[in-house]
Amino acid sequence: MKVILLEDVKNVGKKGDIINAKDGYARNFLFPKNLAIEATPSNLKNLENAKKIQDEKEKEIYEEAKKLEEELTKITIVIKSKAGENGKLFGSITNKEIADNLEAEKGVSIDKRKIELEEAIKSVGEYSVKVRLHPKVVAKLNVIVTEK
Repeated sequence: MKVILLEDVKNVGKKGDIINAKDGYARNFLFPKNLAIEATPSNLKNLENAKKIQDEKEKEIYEEAKKLEEELTKITIVIKSKAGENGKLFGSITNKEIADNLEAEKGVSIDKRKIELEEAIKSVGEYSVKVRLHPKVVAKLNVIVTEK
């Protein structure tokens, strides 16, 4: 029996896949748990339309991420922190601090989890920080850390 998966099913397939399942497995497991529907012509047409809509949304999100990437590459933010001798900071600069300063200074709101620090920023200087805006789009943000 051909079925369309509505959810990811371990060792079977991913959401939207059309698979051949045994009749008993489909009727007794997949259908009652709303994990799949039968692959009728109307259901296949609905799946095709849903995929088109999803592709358009993905493309729109990707375009927005590209625009934001261009904007972020031009931005340099300055973070002031207490420092001791030789420019060593008391503590370190976190991705939350970078996100907060970016929003306060430039008005650009980015989730702190999207900011990737290769190493903790523990001294005064200039750093290039990666911001993952989309699985295919990574922006570089310039961060300057100065002494208070």
